[in-house]
Amino acid sequence: MNDKSFANKVNQDLDRTRKDLVTLGNDGITMLSRKYEQLSGDITEKVADSVKTFNKSFGKSLRQYNTKVQHVADQMPGDFGKKAAGYPWVTITLSLVVGMLLGAFLKPGRQLVG
Repeated sequence: MNDKSFANKVNQDLDRTRKDLVTLGNDGITMLSRKYEQLSGDITEKVADSVKTFNKSFGKSLRQYNTKVQHVADQMPGDFGKKAAGYPWVTITLSLVVGMLLGAFLKPGRQLVG
């Protein structure tokens, strides 16, 4: 084999190696992209399932709480439940005041600001 044919053979091998590397790189990127899509789909499904489970349990807890509060409001004299429904801002304000008073009563070590 002479120098020219050897150089041609080396150049052909280098070209084939470059093409193989490009193909290998493209295949790797394609495979990585597919794996990413698969993982992101799995994560999306798991998050959606978790959100559904949380919403169910939270909704159940909220309904139980609302039932108890409604029961307490119905036992109050003077149609308190109807008035509370008509004036929710008053109910919220009264709840905050009662909460602050209970907090001050139950934690006497704290001094009131003012």
